[in-house]
Amino acid sequence: MEANIRWVALTAVAPVAWGANYYVTHAFLSPDKPLYGAALRALPAGLALLALRRRRPRGAWWWRAAVLGLLNVSVFFVLVYMASQLLPTSTASTVMAVSPVAMMLMAWALVSERPGAAHLAGAALGLGGVYLMLFRGTGAVSPPGVLVSASAMLVSSFGHILAKRWNAGADVLASTAWQLTAGGLLLLPVAVAAEGPPPALDAPALLAYCYVTLIATALAFTAWFVGLRRLPAGTVGLVGLLNPITGVLLGTAVAGETLTLQQTCGLALVLAGVVLGRPSRAATSAVTMRGPSGSRAPGVAPPCRPGS
Repeated sequence: MEANIRWVALTAVAPVAWGANYYVTHAFLSPDKPLYGAALRALPAGLALLALRRRRPRGAWWWRAAVLGLLNVSVFFVLVYMASQLLPTSTASTVMAVSPVAMMLMAWALVSERPGAAHLAGAALGLGGVYLMLFRGTGAVSPPGVLVSASAMLVSSFGHILAKRWNAGADVLASTAWQLTAGGLLLLPVAVAAEGPPPALDAPALLAYCYVTLIATALAFTAWFVGLRRLPAGTVGLVGLLNPITGVLLGTAVAGETLTLQQTCGLALVLAGVVLGRPSRAATSAVTMRGPSGSRAPGVAPPCRPGS
């Protein structure tokens, strides 16, 4: 159980960093350069990880890195950047909290991980908390912003489950570096063609990009994919509910957004959902021992049969 808690704690680094990323993007980065914003987030992070793990893709990983880079980086980062500019910090991060349900359903279909009763109950509590936090009656919610944020949630959920399916046996740090580098390289020429010269960066913007690149991208995505390797997808999705908690608390403490009693009750429900959906030792062991399609992971011996 202590090992499970350590994996959950490591995975939690990602949604906490992402929740803070909404505020940093909204407060310090240019609102009219989403393509550059996404490219400058992804490419330096990918190159930094490649410097740490100097490995090139082999075989199928050339096209897998391109597909995952397109989904998890290029499209996702642009949508998140737009959502950060269109919505308050708390609202933008809260919409993403619907991802546990999407990840559970996609994991069931793609990697044969059937959600357990605790995961479903945790997701129900979390969604109830999300509803209370989002529809809080303190102002109109931007429909385009919610649509962009929901699209980011669906794209990232699908991309993360694909990564879980393909990452068995692969080095997590290397595969994360390949995805970020591929996504950044795909974005850069599009940004140059569509948005012209890169944005001028003052000292606060440079510091903001340092956080976005190193913490909210390189560190966070590595922790997230390690969690997807070690934990059931339903559990990882529920840990992702820490994203809206971070966004709401930062929006309240730093951005001057109002935290109502209804939002406080929603936060409590979200936390209850995360705790309820924590993995059992048996579930974690099963994920570690088998590959993405039910095959045993490389290097793991089959269990002994009676009489063997």
